[in-house]
Amino acid sequence: MAYVDDRFVHDADAHILETAEFLAEFASAPIKSHLFGFDGSAAVATTAQALEVTLAQQRDPEYRARDAAEIMQRKNWDATGALFKEDRPAALDHLGFASQLIFNTFVNGHMAELEAGAANMDLDLIYGVAEAHNRAMLDFCSVDARLLPTAYVPLADFERTRQLASQVIADGFTGLLIPSACPAHHSPSHTGLFPLWAMAEEAGLPILFHVGGGGTLLDPNYFRNGLPVPPDFHGGAENFRSVDYMAIPTPVMQTLATLIIDGIFEHHPKLMFGVIEQGAGWIPSWMRYLDSAYDAFARHEERLQALTLRPSEYVKRQLRATPYPTEDVGWIVREAGSEIPLFSSDYPHVEGGRNPIKRFDASLSEADDATRELFYHANFADLMGTRLSARLKSAARA
Repeated sequence: MAYVDDRFVHDADAHILETAEFLAEFASAPIKSHLFGFDGSAAVATTAQALEVTLAQQRDPEYRARDAAEIMQRKNWDATGALFKEDRPAALDHLGFASQLIFNTFVNGHMAELEAGAANMDLDLIYGVAEAHNRAMLDFCSVDARLLPTAYVPLADFERTRQLASQVIADGFTGLLIPSACPAHHSPSHTGLFPLWAMAEEAGLPILFHVGGGGTLLDPNYFRNGLPVPPDFHGGAENFRSVDYMAIPTPVMQTLATLIIDGIFEHHPKLMFGVIEQGAGWIPSWMRYLDSAYDAFARHEERLQALTLRPSEYVKRQLRATPYPTEDVGWIVREAGSEIPLFSSDYPHVEGGRNPIKRFDASLSEADDATRELFYHANFADLMGTRLSARLKSAARA
């Protein structure tokens, strides 16, 4: 029996756990050399020796015989299909999801570091790593049409961004992943990026923001409090803890506000935006704060006078976001609108929990069937556009 067998569910946040070797297969020689110097896998999630042992389990018939029963218990490298693409269709069958939107695990944060270099920015390296990532993601997802690949598109250089966006749209990606933080030398609303929004809207692809794309969350001095550093989800001090958690949505809040105020949502009414693994409990008050900015400054700012909707109305029309399992989705629906929240599992990351359906159902206990359908699948279909339906038709034929 699948983890989900009583409803139709799209998973708006799922991952591969990429290694340097995996990415290097799709990289040019200079980028390959860089990747082997960065290999985030051992540094973030495990040791190289432990990783070798863990991955060997994936070829153990006895271990694999328990795939279905343990599909939500195994996390990170232990999980079925976390690295080996040929195993991911079986994982999706055991999960019971109609589709999964697939993101990287380590590249996002590394790209944020590369793009933050204001003085000596290496554009060849930035766009070269993005291209290697994109080719790797497309290859991984090629084994099953239910796996929806996301392409990383840096914003550092206007012409290279335009060229890369054109390429990944032609390659058949289902979403364009961009940094949550402001680029080093210009606003995300800069006129030089207008072609990106236009191409994505015309292709029916969403613009996606994912945790990690905002760079360093906090000044490290916040942790210099004279006390031991608490362990994170993985049992170490490598990922994030409660104080980091509070800062997760800050970069994307500012970036989205800038895009709305500077008219990107106004000029591209069919362009959808997804905020993934950055929570959604902040959205209701943020919407009201946006409206208060509009009310305070519209008299003096032509850009606000040019908007035909209030900022919160653009959010309802064009923004979708994934709450964490610990957030109250029912409250988010009541305060921000049923159009906003998306179900996600974060598979195979431990942060997603071992029974997110149970937690989300509890927070939606007073919601009607229509609201539940929006949360579990309809809002995702709205975000993803026509390429989702095309891929699902392809999966059905297969």
